[in-house]
Amino acid sequence: MTRIGRSDLDIRPVSLGGNVFGWTADRDTSFAVLDAFHAGGGDFIDTADGYSAWVPGNSGGESETIIGEWLASRKPGNVVVATKVSTHPEFRGLSAANVRAAAEASLTRLGVDAIDLYYAHFDDPETPLEETVGAFADLVSDGLVRYVAVSNYSAARIREWISLAEAAGADLPVAIQPHYNLVHRTAVESDIVPVAEEFGLSLVPYYALASGFLTGKYRTTDAAGDSPRASGAAKLATPAGLALIDTLEDIGRAHGAPIATTALAWLRAQPTVAAPLASASKVEQVADLVASMSLDLSPDDLTRLDAASRPAQG
Repeated sequence: MTRIGRSDLDIRPVSLGGNVFGWTADRDTSFAVLDAFHAGGGDFIDTADGYSAWVPGNSGGESETIIGEWLASRKPGNVVVATKVSTHPEFRGLSAANVRAAAEASLTRLGVDAIDLYYAHFDDPETPLEETVGAFADLVSDGLVRYVAVSNYSAARIREWISLAEAAGADLPVAIQPHYNLVHRTAVESDIVPVAEEFGLSLVPYYALASGFLTGKYRTTDAAGDSPRASGAAKLATPAGLALIDTLEDIGRAHGAPIATTALAWLRAQPTVAAPLASASKVEQVADLVASMSLDLSPDDLTRLDAASRPAQG
């Protein structure tokens, strides 16, 4: 088990992303994916109140609703659920009133008494950070949220949040969710990781598989069209990107592991990372995710991937 920051949240070291639930995975498929993830030992589920408002006909909260219905149906026991605030069409931004209303709406959709891990999804420059920090602190003190976290915040703003929380005697964040993977490393490793190390925070990186590129599926820049995210993944199929895929494939072959599993195992091995975050819109994709929890790469493997990933970074 892995502990998230200084919290008492013990999780298996991979997080299932719920961004596809209600989007590329309908309710039945989402249930099947969640069942497979849990059966494989997964116990950490990530979503946001805005998922998936961008889909025609959706209004936001679809992912939370599906997860809540799955929790009610399956009663899986010790599952940690993380969600986020600031992007739901009815609850945009991080004002105190909005944070409270959004949290209450998320609790209703999820059907839980308290949110295990609650992220400020995106920084809100129009709301004083002190107000946002206070709003999250009130949710914890009122028992609606167990632990606080931040997503897509700069290192400077994370430090400011922590300073304000310390001054107010409020709970500090326990996790950071940054965009981090083998082809997107520099800013996280130079700016975010040092903050996490200093304050005992854990990283739960999103885009862990670079929108699917790090599964090895996209081998040419013309590989778009298979999914809504395919074009972004295909853009990474440069000579350096493909050399990285070859290295992942070679290392994975030595361990009997697929490319995606190896890429997630590399991320799990990085300083301060508690659990890479990856989604699955098909049941057959889940096995590669759960397999990453038990794949331990050697120092030589990590050195090879470090060298191969540097030229491939976008």
